[in-house]
Amino acid sequence: MKKLWLSFKNSLIYHEGVNAYKKGDYLTALCKWQPLAEKGHANAQNNLGIIYHEGNGVPQDYKKAAHWFECAAEQGRADIQSFVGVMYREGKGVPQDYKTAVQWFRRAAVRGYAEAQSHLDWMYAQGKGVPQDDKIAVQWFKCAAEQGHVEAQTKLGTMYLKERGVSLDDNMTVQWYRRAAEQGNVSAQFMLGMMYAMERGVPQDYIYAYMWINIAIAGGYNDVDEILNFTESQMTSIQIAEAQKLAREYIHKQYKDC
Repeated sequence: MKKLWLSFKNSLIYHEGVNAYKKGDYLTALCKWQPLAEKGHANAQNNLGIIYHEGNGVPQDYKKAAHWFECAAEQGRADIQSFVGVMYREGKGVPQDYKTAVQWFRRAAVRGYAEAQSHLDWMYAQGKGVPQDDKIAVQWFKCAAEQGHVEAQTKLGTMYLKERGVSLDDNMTVQWYRRAAEQGNVSAQFMLGMMYAMERGVPQDYIYAYMWINIAIAGGYNDVDEILNFTESQMTSIQIAEAQKLAREYIHKQYKDC
């Protein structure tokens, strides 16, 4: 009964800190969470990490942030484990250590956390903290991509395009670029336009090529002049107008049914 009462009391204190934080009273939140964090309360530890990482009510201190994030991560939250991996990869608040970053990414990745899987595949693709291995990278890219992780989908498409860790497969390239493009990834949108222009994995269609390239441009993608000019040179003014109309429609529909 005493243990149950203590848990209830700690929960009340924790939520008092949450309410204070939402109101912008960061010092009160800090005072509520600090004792709980020191007793091993994972959410309080994570929230202290956020306070120090963002510099909310206290001087920004990545070292203290990393300490509290790591305390919380040790208790098993995959999202925090992934973020600690990022801090070690970037040397933010801790010495840069790719091997330790990989260890944290792996702990979260094996539990199915897509963001960590995407980070882990990048480490294998680049050979950071592990021997460079495109085949293992692709395995992790697929795990994240199949969960809808848009950057992993884009990168997986490129792995198929560049024949890295998998056999060259334009159909798979288009499939993954399309899935990412429909989520708004401008790199995937541009590359999907390229695939239509170059007749790779899809029938050549300059209207769809021009449409996807223009959608990517509208989203902020740069360095498209060469392929844009080439595509325009293959089209009539009527086709260009149709492609621009389709681009506007698909942006309005958030890229669905393209």
